[in-house]
Amino acid sequence: MKSQLQDPLGVTSSWNNSINLCQWTGVTCGHRRQRVTGLDLRHQSVGGVLSPFVGNLNFLRSINLPNNSFHGKIPHEVGNLFRLQNLTLTNNYFLGKILTDLSHCSNVMKFEASNNKLEAEIPVEISNLLMLQILNIAENHLKGQLPASIGNLSALQEIDVRGNRLGGRIPSTISHVRNLISFNVARNQFSGMIPPIYNISSLQYIFIHTNRFHGSLPLDNGVNLPNLRYFSISGNNLTGSLQDSLSNATNLQGLEINGNLFSGKVSINFSRLQNLSRLNLGENNLGTGTTNDLDFITLLTNCTKLEVLDLHSNRFGGVLPFSLANLSTTMTEIAIGSNQISGTIPDVIANLVNLNALGVESNQLAGTIPLAIGELKSLQMLFLNENFLRGTIPSSLGNLTLLTQLILEVNNLQGKIPPSIGNCQNLILLTTRKNKLSGTVPRQLLRIITLSVLLDLSDNLLSGHFRTKVGNLKNLVSLDISSNMFSGEIPTTLGGCTSLEYLGMQDNSFTRSIPSTLSSL
Repeated sequence: MKSQLQDPLGVTSSWNNSINLCQWTGVTCGHRRQRVTGLDLRHQSVGGVLSPFVGNLNFLRSINLPNNSFHGKIPHEVGNLFRLQNLTLTNNYFLGKILTDLSHCSNVMKFEASNNKLEAEIPVEISNLLMLQILNIAENHLKGQLPASIGNLSALQEIDVRGNRLGGRIPSTISHVRNLISFNVARNQFSGMIPPIYNISSLQYIFIHTNRFHGSLPLDNGVNLPNLRYFSISGNNLTGSLQDSLSNATNLQGLEINGNLFSGKVSINFSRLQNLSRLNLGENNLGTGTTNDLDFITLLTNCTKLEVLDLHSNRFGGVLPFSLANLSTTMTEIAIGSNQISGTIPDVIANLVNLNALGVESNQLAGTIPLAIGELKSLQMLFLNENFLRGTIPSSLGNLTLLTQLILEVNNLQGKIPPSIGNCQNLILLTTRKNKLSGTVPRQLLRIITLSVLLDLSDNLLSGHFRTKVGNLKNLVSLDISSNMFSGEIPTTLGGCTSLEYLGMQDNSFTRSIPSTLSSL
């Protein structure tokens, strides 16, 4: 076996005749007969092929080889190991088919071979592994269907086949696996209705996102899932409404239904889901465009562990309720963009002191940007674009020193760009395009050397000379100051912006010719 291994760390250097094999690194022996019962080389950078001679170790109960560089096929001789209980090959480069011979190993309780290059179909013979509790063959190149015989695996607790090329309908026999705790078929090509798993009361994790499932959720969804912690069905073609029956899953921590075709009002009684930490309803047709669409946010105030609230790209109308202030202080992300929300941004949003992302873009919000937003000291992303916001950019935004992206474009903002914006020394993207900003560009803005993705001040009423400090922005890829009232000479220091790929300066009143320093860009 050793001769076929690549061992850059010398882990198998002890594998020689000078010491008893039971003292070799990674080898475990039984107490009575001194036969090899375990082979454990996890996380050792070992490569090469797994020798067929492993099949001669007929007392072997565990093969544990994750996080290495093994390649080639899994040898058929593994099927001779009738005492084998654990076969873990995760994070290697094994290829070929899943062994049908593995079905001879009737004592196997755990088979993990995720993140390899296995292909072909899941063999129906896998149903002979009646002791199997964990089946993890995620992130391979498997195709075909999930065999109906999987329903014979009554001891199974975890199924993970995510990230393959499996398709067709999931067999109804899955409902026979009554001890199932985790069911993960995400990122495949499965179609048809969601399989009948709603009566498996032991289920804690359901991940079926990014497939082609259609149909609606059953009316009693959640009633028989008292242990459910995570329910992810995003990225499918599911329709219908969201029923209150989901609130019966009172242990729920994550609910992700984004990227479907759900419609109507959100009728879930979230006040019962006090363990909820992540709620993603984005990219559906939820809401009716009426005033009470967001009433359910008040129910979320009982969810004291809530961290993420994503409602973007729906049809929610009404105004942002003041109950936002009573959401959990553990909130890190609120995304409500691309809806039909009107009214103003409430000052009380400043209560959510741990927010690092706030997106209310593409709505019908009016009024001013509240000064209190400057109290959100953890904020990294602030998207207020494409609304009807007016007034000035508050100087308090300069308090947001962790901010990396600030998008204010397409509003009715007026006045000057506050010099305090220069305190945001982590900005990589800033755009104020299509507003009515006036005055000069503050020199403090051009000292933010982290600006790299975009600085867009176009379509405003900015005037004066464009400052020579622009040469500080050596990492900036895109700069647009077009359609303003800038005058004077184009600064030669623009040549210092050596990363520029786009430069928009048209529709201004610059004098003289383009400086030669730009020829190097």
